[in-house]
Amino acid sequence: MDTKSLVRTMHPLEIKVLGAYVPGRELSAALLAADLGYKEGQANQAFSWLSAKGLAEEAGRTVRTVYELTPLGLEWITAGTPEERILRHLTDKGPARLPEICAALGLEQKDVGSAFGLLSKEGVLSMDAEKRAVADPAWFETAHASGRKPRIARVREVLERARAAEGGILEESSLSPEERAAVAGIARKRGAGDAAFRVSDRESVAYRLTEAAGEVRKELAEAGITGDEEGALTPEMLETGSWKNVRFRAYNVRGPAARVLPGRRNPYMEFLEGVKDKLVSLGFQEFDGSLVETEFWNSDALFMPQFHSARDIHDVYHLAEPTHAREIEEPFLSNVAAAHENGGETGSRGWGYGFDRDFTRRLILRSQGTVLSARTLPKAEIPGRYFGMARCFRYDKVDATHLSDFYQTEGIVLGPDVNLRTLLGFLEMFAVEVAGAKEVKYVPGYFPFTEPSVEVHIKHPVLGWFELGGSGIFRPEVTEPLGVHVPVLAWGIGIDRMALMALGLNDLRELFSPDIESVRLRRAKI
Repeated sequence: MDTKSLVRTMHPLEIKVLGAYVPGRELSAALLAADLGYKEGQANQAFSWLSAKGLAEEAGRTVRTVYELTPLGLEWITAGTPEERILRHLTDKGPARLPEICAALGLEQKDVGSAFGLLSKEGVLSMDAEKRAVADPAWFETAHASGRKPRIARVREVLERARAAEGGILEESSLSPEERAAVAGIARKRGAGDAAFRVSDRESVAYRLTEAAGEVRKELAEAGITGDEEGALTPEMLETGSWKNVRFRAYNVRGPAARVLPGRRNPYMEFLEGVKDKLVSLGFQEFDGSLVETEFWNSDALFMPQFHSARDIHDVYHLAEPTHAREIEEPFLSNVAAAHENGGETGSRGWGYGFDRDFTRRLILRSQGTVLSARTLPKAEIPGRYFGMARCFRYDKVDATHLSDFYQTEGIVLGPDVNLRTLLGFLEMFAVEVAGAKEVKYVPGYFPFTEPSVEVHIKHPVLGWFELGGSGIFRPEVTEPLGVHVPVLAWGIGIDRMALMALGLNDLRELFSPDIESVRLRRAKI
């Protein structure tokens, strides 16, 4: 870029620096603040722009220590330091024990103990025979008469200086040795919540203008550009006519446009809403329920034997308090118990064990969305279609395709004419239309509550084949005890896994990513 073109792209912050200093002169943010009135951020921005154009280069770096006033320090300025408050209290109220001081001033015991130690070390406080803190009223007069400034007074002076300083920041180099000693006891480098000052090391960078800056400086002078040109035409200028006597900055049509970040919904939540809209459009009604369930509805009502290895696939979280529900609704409890013990009126022989009516009341976090289907069956319309978005919890190892808490889209279809072909049609819709899978396969499965049982698997371009969810036709041992006498199709699909495919991700944990750029760029394909 030639010099004339370069001049047209320059910001007033850069122009004023070039106009004020000659090449080779060492510059700093402090110098620009003193000469040009720049704030530190403006100075750093000017140096950054000039360096990018080859008009400035780094001349050196120095590290300095600063003390920054914390919220606790501001509180001490108004309310008093612990030492000041304790001394004032003892002077006004007389001797007191340390616990009494804590209660009266609202200070923690460690703060009172530390303050008492500092004050007693200087001789201002002592303990009497009754273990009470006592203030020496003549101590201040003695200290001033000796020409020695008490630590409590030095701390107050440093706090007041910090309050008057810009940003509440004091440079270590500006403090006297006595002031440094005073502030050292009330400053912390990390975890400064319990300190009046936060100590930090700040790096200052010095720059110098290059020889190329001399040519640009000359071009600016010849063009009469000073950096004071106006950057915008305001309504006030138009109203008063002052625009006629104002010089405006050149408009850079090649400058980068401001990035527009429109508000939008989280892509995963957008995906969930898209699945809901699709199901509702197909005539489904939505159901929902509590995260806390009983063993009865989570497993027993689904014909899962209470003490059987089939239950291991639902390793659940138990509630510590309360541990059990008060009761289970009748006649469902008796009907389900009979189905387990001898089949009841379902035509089955059951599992052949004594149903534990106390165990069935145990409270857990639901491990599967099918619990919502079980609760819906007694009140469902026939024919009917129902679905839910259920958050489930299992004690599972977290990896790219497993989470310890996850969402399932649970659904049931009731009617005298529904069959396995109907079920496979719904599974294909989830795999192809919702998840966006190109390759789908159906695998025979086993679930205690469905027969036949089918698993649907999809192929991810990176993760390969994985199970999307399970499905089947509810057994009579599930439907009959709950008052349903027609076939019921049921499925529990991992909606997190559908989102994994639909959003083009390779790890379920990315659905909950804190990377805001990733969230902005991702978009659901529902």
